[in-house]
Amino acid sequence: MDALVILIPLLPFTATILIGVGILTGVIHGEASENKTSIIATWTMSMSFLLALTLLIANLLKINTGSVLLGNWLSSDTLNIQVNFISTGFSVVLAVLFTFLLTLIMRFSVNYMHREIGFHRFFFILCLFASGILLLVLSGNAVGTFFGWEIAGLCSYLLIAYAYHRPIAVINATRVFITNRIGDALFILGIALTYLWTESINWTDLNAMPSQLDKGEANGIAMCFAIAAFAKSAQLPFTPWLARAMEGPTPSSAVFYGAVMIHAGVYLVCLLEPLFEQAPFAMALLAIVGGLTAAYSFIVGLTQTDIKSSLVFATSGQLGLMFMACGLGFWQLASWHLCAHAIVRCYLFLTAPSLMHNISGNPIKPVMPIISGLRWAYIASLQRFWLDQISDWTLVRPINRLAHDLSYFDDHVIDHIMGTPAPAILTISSIAELEEKLLGPELDNDLDSFVHGRGLAGKLTAWFASVTHWFEDRFVLRGVNKDAIMYGRKLGHAANKFERLILRPRYIVLFVLIIFLIVF
Repeated sequence: MDALVILIPLLPFTATILIGVGILTGVIHGEASENKTSIIATWTMSMSFLLALTLLIANLLKINTGSVLLGNWLSSDTLNIQVNFISTGFSVVLAVLFTFLLTLIMRFSVNYMHREIGFHRFFFILCLFASGILLLVLSGNAVGTFFGWEIAGLCSYLLIAYAYHRPIAVINATRVFITNRIGDALFILGIALTYLWTESINWTDLNAMPSQLDKGEANGIAMCFAIAAFAKSAQLPFTPWLARAMEGPTPSSAVFYGAVMIHAGVYLVCLLEPLFEQAPFAMALLAIVGGLTAAYSFIVGLTQTDIKSSLVFATSGQLGLMFMACGLGFWQLASWHLCAHAIVRCYLFLTAPSLMHNISGNPIKPVMPIISGLRWAYIASLQRFWLDQISDWTLVRPINRLAHDLSYFDDHVIDHIMGTPAPAILTISSIAELEEKLLGPELDNDLDSFVHGRGLAGKLTAWFASVTHWFEDRFVLRGVNKDAIMYGRKLGHAANKFERLILRPRYIVLFVLIIFLIVF
C-alpha cells in the first residue's frame, strides 16, 4: 500500500502535462474545450483524493511501513539525495485533506471561471500547484520538499498575475514572489546546515538525531526553517504580502491563501517537531512571532472594509495562533487547528462573492469600548502599521539607488571604455580614402566611357553601381567618423532607453535575490 503515495502527486502532474500539451497543440482552445479541461483536472484530482484516502486507511490499519524509496536522484561524495516519500503520520492526513479541498475547489472553478479568457491556463496552473503541494507534503527529504515549495510559490505568482493586463496585479505578484524568495533562501540555508551537521537531508534522519546536535546547531537549523515558514505563512514581518495576493481569482485565493498553501509553513514546523524540541531559542521565536502576528492581524482586521481583506487578516491571525501553539509545545493542538482552519477558511473564501448579499441588513458589530477611543491605533490600523513603507525604505529604495549608480557607471564609464578612440577613427578613415583614390576607378573620366551603359539594362546597371558606390563611400570608407557614427549613436540611445526600462527596481530586486539564492 505504501506505493500509492507515488501516484498522489503524479496524477495532477499528469493532468498538467495533458492540459499543457493540449493548449500548445490547439486541441484545447476556447469555450468549446472547457469540458475537456475540466474533466481532466477534476477526475485526476478526485483519483488522487481516493488514493490518499486509501493510504490513510492503510495507515490506520498499521499496514504501511512508513516510507517508500524509488532510488537515488543525485550522489556526490557523502551527499545522497534520494527520491523517497512519507506514507504515514500527519503527512498522509494532510494529503487527504488537501486533495479533498482541491477537488472541491476545482469543481467550484468549473462554473466560476466559465467563459473566462484564461480558463485553460487557470486549470493548468492549478493542477501544477496541486502536484507541487502534494510533493511538499509527502516528500521524505528536504530537497523534494523544497521542489514542491518552489512549485507552489511559482503557481502563486502566476495566479496573482492572472489578469496580467492590469499593472497592479503584476506589481503585487512580483512583490509577493520576491518576498517569498527571502524565505526560500533561508530554506536552502537550512538544507545546507542540515547536511553539514548531520550528513543527511532525509526528514526521518534529521528528526532521529536532534539529541546528537548541540544547542547551537539545533537552533541554527531550526531558525532557518522557522524563518522560511514565517515567509510562506505570512507571519511578521512578511504579513503584508498576503493582502497583495488577493488580486487573483476567488478560487485561487481559496486554494492558496485559505485552504492549502498558506498552511505549508505550519506543516514544515510540525514536521520538524523533534528538532524544534531541542532548539529552545527557535521555540521561543515561534511563540513570539506567532503571538505578535495574531495581535497585529486582529488590530488591522478591525478597520478592513472589504471581505477579502478581512479574511486575509483573519487567516494570518489564526496562523499566528498555530505558530504560537507550536512554540509553546502544543503540537497536537496546532495540527488539529491547521486541519479545521483549512476547511473553514476554504468555505469562507469560496462564499466571499455571495457573502455581501447574504449579510445585507445585518448591523456591524461595534468594537470594544476599551479600544474605540484610541485614535492613534485607528490610524495605525488603517495604514497597516506602515509595514509596506518600512520595507520600501529599508530594501527597495537602497536597491533602486544602487541600480541608478550602476546605470550611471555603465553609461559614463563602461561605454567609453568599450568605444573606439577618436584618433583611431580618423586614421582609419584617412587610410580608406587614400586607398580609394589609388585603387578605385575614376568614374568621371571621359576615357572610361565604357562604364556608362546604354539601353535599359545599361542604365539599371549604372544606377546600381552608383548606389553601391555611394553606400561604400559613405558608410564603409568615410562612414567610420560620419554617418555610421551618427546612426550608431541613435541605435545606442535606443538601446540605453531599453536598458533603463528593464533596469527598473522590481527587476533589479529580482536579479539581486536570484544571485542571493545562487550564492546560498
